[in-house]
Amino acid sequence: MRNPFGFSRTLLASLLIATLPVLVTSAQARTLAEIKASGVLRLATSADFEPFNFMQAGVPAGFEVDLGEAVARDLGLKVVWVVRPFDGLLRDVNDKSDEIDAVLASHAITSTRAQIVDFTRPTYCTGGVILTRKGGPVTSKALAGKNLGAEAGSTYFGFLRKLSFEKTIQVYPNSTAALQAVATGQVEAIATDKFAALDAVKTFSKANLVIGETLWKEQVAIVVRKGNGELRQALNASLKRLDLNGTHTQLGRKYFGVDIGC
Repeated sequence: MRNPFGFSRTLLASLLIATLPVLVTSAQARTLAEIKASGVLRLATSADFEPFNFMQAGVPAGFEVDLGEAVARDLGLKVVWVVRPFDGLLRDVNDKSDEIDAVLASHAITSTRAQIVDFTRPTYCTGGVILTRKGGPVTSKALAGKNLGAEAGSTYFGFLRKLSFEKTIQVYPNSTAALQAVATGQVEAIATDKFAALDAVKTFSKANLVIGETLWKEQVAIVVRKGNGELRQALNASLKRLDLNGTHTQLGRKYFGVDIGC
């Protein structure tokens, strides 16, 4: 869904390559035994991607936040939420400080990301779509020559950047800003998550927003530090139990009206 780094367009590829060795060779993560001994699971999110993760009355809320709380309860733990900018979360989970055990911030599983972090089983399935105002471009071909928008460091930005034709891309610091930009006519269209787009259609009801072509499908998962297999297995077992007992389905229906599992 969203990319791990928020660098500028011209530096993104080179900085990604340069950063990989640093991320992979960082300090050991807290073991599952250490986490259980502490009684606390330290989960990070960006709190800027409603309805998946956002701030409400000064605390994190949303589908992923509720899911993280449910996972922790299943493991007999309490959650300490760490809110960080999205574009640094995959770096932060590999940091030496051990402030983060896992990340729930709508990171899609990609081969590039899998080189630097590990993923649990998918927590939901989604896809990238075009979001525009009525009369705007609704297909990828129709984006040619248009003024477009995307969140910095996201897979949506990466998709737009790779389109072979001429276009202008406005980069926004978070998903909310990108959604507001298309709703207010600052850009002609954006690429974004399909569920975020559905939420935006309701939120900006007077903007006459239209969801266009589905660009690709994605599986989203919890992120853990590379090589922390013990924690990954425990999270996977918990997610499976939440699937079987109906908790995951209930959370999907609470926020989206449907089961968003894979």
